[in-house]
Formats: sequence, C-alpha cells, structure tokens
Amino acid sequence: MNAQEVIRSIEQEQMKDDLPNIYVGDTVRVGVLIQEGGKTRTQPFEGTVIAKRHTGINETITVRRIFQGIGVERVFLLHSPRIRDIKIIRRGKVRRAKLYYLRDRVGSKATRVKQRFDRDN
Repeated sequence: MNAQEVIRSIEQEQMKDDLPNIYVGDTVRVGVLIQEGGKTRTQPFEGTVIAKRHTGINETITVRRIFQGIGVERVFLLHSPRIRDIKIIRRGKVRRAKLYYLRDRVGSKATRVKQRFDRDN
C-alpha cells in the first residue's frame, strides 16, 4: 500500500455521506457548532450559495447573506466536524458557476435568485 492509498482511505473515513446535493444559487441553512466557554451550541447561518470549490474531503461552499445591511460571506468546509447539518431551503435557478456579481448588487430585490422547481423536490 503506497502513501496515496493510505491518505485516500483516511480521507474516506472522515467524509460525511449524509450531505444533500448542493448547487450554486441554492439558499441553504448551515448549522455551525459554536463553542462558548465550556458549552457548545448550533448556530444557523442562512444564505445563498455563491460558489463551490474543490471535491472530496476539501469541498467548500461560499454562503452569502445580508446582515443589517452589510453583506457577510462565509466559506464552509463541507466535511468539517464543525458543520452539524446543511438544510436546503430553496433551489436556485442560475446560469453561472460562480455568483460573484451578487456582491455588487444592493437591496433584497436586486440580490434575488429565481427559484428552480424540480420534479424530485
């Protein structure tokens, strides 16, 4: 067994298998484990997925939301133990792989993404 196979098997053990199919443009609610003092709690972060990067254990999504009039983006490592759960609120219908143009838009109407209606949802 060479080193690459050992690394791949260790990564396979750490990967989550209960993740939903996430696409760019989807509105998701990510439950993040927050540690305060000696306690841990799950804090939801809801927003639009504007980018997906990498594959396998290194897969990340960038989620953007507007909080008190200011755009906030967070990058989540999908297979991280800090990510408790990911729930898809609504599917987005977009024609691009990255939605970085939403950064320049101001207001709730301008930053909307059309909803996608699938037969399997």
